[in-house]
Amino acid sequence: MFKHLIGSASERVKNAIEQGTVRKFAEAIGDENPLFIDEAAGARSKYKRNLAPPTFPVTLSYGTIEGLELPSKGLIHGEQSFHYEKPLLVGDTVYCSSKLVNYRERKGSGGSMGMLTIERLGETEEGDLIFSMKQVVIITEAVRKVMSV
Repeated sequence: MFKHLIGSASERVKNAIEQGTVRKFAEAIGDENPLFIDEAAGARSKYKRNLAPPTFPVTLSYGTIEGLELPSKGLIHGEQSFHYEKPLLVGDTVYCSSKLVNYRERKGSGGSMGMLTIERLGETEEGDLIFSMKQVVIITEAVRKVMSV
């Protein structure tokens, strides 16, 4: 279904890591670590400012992979992992992009399923890697029937 798009990537999108957004995210996930929400604690840290929680990159914009059109409902979140080269800090500007790295199909009890693997990167303006995130999205038989691919 999406094999022809493997290797396709989005353009880089500029994202600002803002204190208020980081604080709201930390509160929403129930992780009120002072390094995420307390500016004084951030200032006392070795980074001299607040950190973003490890899963914060899910809130960022990664651009659009041309030709990859997924429905807004019915997809299953299969797997997600994060890898950091350095901390993501409040005040950083991050350039994010997405790349379709794999697509495979398998049979399940509910019919055929598509397993879409997307890699998302966050880099400095110069292209140095800050973090990478890998996501697996499961496309069920029911969702496949309503998609026009």
